[in-house]
Amino acid sequence: MEIVVLVKRVPDSEAQVQVKPDGSGVTVEERYGMNFFDSLAVEEALRIKEKFGGRVTAISLGPSQSVEVLRTAIAMGVDDAILLEEEALLGGDEYATARALAAAVKTLPYDLVLCGREAFDDSSGVVGPVVAQFLGIPSVTMVTKVEVEPEQRKVKVEREAEGGRELIEAPLPALLTAQKGLNEPRVPPVMGVVKAMKAQIKKLDLGSLGLGPEEVGQKGAKLEVLRYIEPPKRRAVKYIKGEPPEMVKELIELLKTEAKAL
Repeated sequence: MEIVVLVKRVPDSEAQVQVKPDGSGVTVEERYGMNFFDSLAVEEALRIKEKFGGRVTAISLGPSQSVEVLRTAIAMGVDDAILLEEEALLGGDEYATARALAAAVKTLPYDLVLCGREAFDDSSGVVGPVVAQFLGIPSVTMVTKVEVEPEQRKVKVEREAEGGRELIEAPLPALLTAQKGLNEPRVPPVMGVVKAMKAQIKKLDLGSLGLGPEEVGQKGAKLEVLRYIEPPKRRAVKYIKGEPPEMVKELIELLKTEAKAL
């Protein structure tokens, strides 16, 4: 089995994010790591490889610091890693990003493409399915169970659906997006970390991808972010103390005078 995993460097879930005063962007605390849902995809790829053999290649698109998440993937057990970091590739929307990632996947042999259901920073959940569209292969999202049948060239998956679950069968190659509950990502062993630090990370530029600068990044984007706006701040929490009868009276008064709910 030849498996490709798409991974992304995202801010830590507890990192501080602030909108710039002019609304032109955001500043993020320097706390980053591999996107959680992508780590599920890496783990599933490694489990499939351990069962059927083959190779797993991780691909990431982002700034040079994205090499960190690729080294994490290698430490977990991934065989090869590719980074797309050319300036022209950065700053695009989901469409432009998916086009670049799909072009990178096409440079490799692949039976299965895995990625997270969404990234923690934008939570769009769009990139995976659009990559599949560019590759011309079927995709199944929010997968919680995977059963690969290499000889029959098909994959059977279980996915979340409103009010229940769906069982789906698709021909290989296919793209699957990982949902929480699929597995528990492994902790990289010490030897894996050592291997990752020494590993050579392959880099692909636009020429290698067969794409022009007008097709990717900001120039290839279909959407433009006009402005970032901070969410309204929550009111300070008010605690009511005392005996229950007095607390109820005070609560009713507050609902009338401050909350205007009564």
